[in-house]
Amino acid sequence: MKKKQRYSGIVYSTDETFAYQEADSDETETLPNHKQQLRVMLDRKMRGGKTVTLVTGFVGTSDDLEALGKKLKQKCGVGGSTKDGEIIVQGDFRQRILQLLSDEGYRVKLAGG
Repeated sequence: MKKKQRYSGIVYSTDETFAYQEADSDETETLPNHKQQLRVMLDRKMRGGKTVTLVTGFVGTSDDLEALGKKLKQKCGVGGSTKDGEIIVQGDFRQRILQLLSDEGYRVKLAGG
């Protein structure tokens, strides 16, 4: 898990009137499930010929994305990761993930042929 810096760039200051500026939070609030528009696709690019299932389009915090990714990986019984706003599940699980997400109330579409 990536640690967020509390202050931006300043380590120490001798100025008595100096006040630290808090770094702005750049994460957006997580939308409710029925407002999310997710896309499920198969991908082989830059993965050494291995097939992965990608879930894209999630709008929300990285913690919520991690939790959803963990749930999908557990239900499919495989590994994977979450990065750059995408959930990567090892193997071809498009139909299973589509069903799991629609059961949770997400709006889901198959993409990429």
